[in-house]
Amino acid sequence: MNKFDVNRYEGVFHYFDENRDGKISPSELQACVMRIGGELLLEESEAVTESLDSDGDGMLELEDFVGLMEAEGEEEKMRDMKQAFGMYEMDGSGFITAKSLKRMLSRLGMSRPMDECSIMITRFDLNGDGMLSFDEFCIMMHN
Repeated sequence: MNKFDVNRYEGVFHYFDENRDGKISPSELQACVMRIGGELLLEESEAVTESLDSDGDGMLELEDFVGLMEAEGEEEKMRDMKQAFGMYEMDGSGFITAKSLKRMLSRLGMSRPMDECSIMITRFDLNGDGMLSFDEFCIMMHN
């Protein structure tokens, strides 16, 4: 984690840290989640705090909190990737084929010939089965 990551979440951390002791307790976490319209039971808040607490004091310090926020961001990215994958695979097979890629690109107004779609699939088809799995799709999207 770099200094930018820490600075990015520092204001939110201080908002959650109601008593200004430099730490977020499970009850502070619960109260703030509720204040912004979410629901979080105290037991859930305690479990989250315990799982991220780096020094064992039952509280979240700034770096622990940044870890929580970064994890939430990663979950959101993964949901977005799964949704995008579902748009391309279309037939429920769990794989993207050259045909399903061509169909989706056409729907997006980026029509490509079938041989070009096959080349795109082959480039990221790590196991050589002629299709892209979700993991292969993620690699393709990050390139």
